[in-house]
Amino acid sequence: MFTSVLMIEKALTSADVEFVSTLHGDEPVSFHVLLQPRGDQADRLLRAVDDVALGELDEAAREGETPEGDEAKGFGVRALEVSLQALHAAGHDAVGRLVEDHPLDALKSLVAEAQADEVIVLTDPHYVEEFFHRDWASRARHKVGVPVLKLFSHSKA
Repeated sequence: MFTSVLMIEKALTSADVEFVSTLHGDEPVSFHVLLQPRGDQADRLLRAVDDVALGELDEAAREGETPEGDEAKGFGVRALEVSLQALHAAGHDAVGRLVEDHPLDALKSLVAEAQADEVIVLTDPHYVEEFFHRDWASRARHKVGVPVLKLFSHSKA
């Protein structure tokens, strides 16, 4: 069985589940899901810049209305539950947890603990972070010791 650590920032859609489920053909895949709830005020600014870069000015203006930090934890718990249910419904073994500390430290620990074969980072585009190679996938490639695949989710957060 192939073991993937799947790092996400919102609930998986059915298209996302199909996307990650078919990466290895018919080989069975076990998923260890890490969900990073929305971050702090600095993350809000980066998301607003990304929205502007995508021409989504309404989204940029609404960034201040979205729960952050501890307030976002409840949303994260529900998103993780939905994602695990969707992976189970697709016939996969899947366990998951919220990221409590630094995301890359949690990722590195989970890769070692699960003896993962790969990491899949499934997020919305984050153009500013990607340009400077500060996104999760770019930073994880130097930290986890297994291949890291970056994919874009099929719906906007």
